[in-house]
Amino acid sequence: MNINLKNQRILVTGASRGIGRAIASQLSESGAEVIIHCNTNFGAAEKLQEELSNPTFIEACNLSDLNQVMGFIPKLAEKYGPISALINNAGVALSAPDDLPTESWVKIWNETFQVNTSAVGIMCKEFVEHARKYKNGRIINISSRAAFRGDTTDYLAYAASKGALVSLTRSIARHYGKQGIKAFLIAPGFTQTDMANEILSQYGDDFALKDIALSELTKPEDIAPLITLLCSGLADHATGTTIDINAGSYVH
Repeated sequence: MNINLKNQRILVTGASRGIGRAIASQLSESGAEVIIHCNTNFGAAEKLQEELSNPTFIEACNLSDLNQVMGFIPKLAEKYGPISALINNAGVALSAPDDLPTESWVKIWNETFQVNTSAVGIMCKEFVEHARKYKNGRIINISSRAAFRGDTTDYLAYAASKGALVSLTRSIARHYGKQGIKAFLIAPGFTQTDMANEILSQYGDDFALKDIALSELTKPEDIAPLITLLCSGLADHATGTTIDINAGSYVH
């Protein structure tokens, strides 16, 4: 099966590193025009842009500032033209031990939800408004294994914020399908990224390795091909579904 994404323009959030970078690279290799979103990591975004053969663009937006998020999709559409798919990959995993003072704990909770949930909700809302005009669009939200099986006590906010994406994605899929909009959820487990490495520095590699059915942790490149398939339209009847990529560490 040869997947050709020519004539597609796809926005990937958090594309300067990790899973987002692998997704952007794979989409570009498959013919798509990619909009690389980053916050402050322009150097990495520019390096990725240099590596990709198809036209790519870099756009900055601080997802923790909802005033910046609002209007971001319309601005991109006006600047570049129709956007065929939105990959909500960017996120934060902030540790908040349960013995923190409540005021400090709430601050981390709110910051986590602002990036992982509220920003994603705004992006989805504005993308739906955009895509309805063309009766075509695909949303792929990157959630987490933690949304379904829970997480450690210091990552309650992370698990809860990713859990919210489950109902968001399913609601979009159920309501807007007849208007040409499809929505999918990807739920990775531990993946070899900078974010995961920060967590593993606390718990150690064995914490993740003993939990999976395979002999090595998932890499970002293991996730990217599935995103490409979902963007192609060849799996549209899977709209609303959750796809686990967690090396057999959680099966539901």
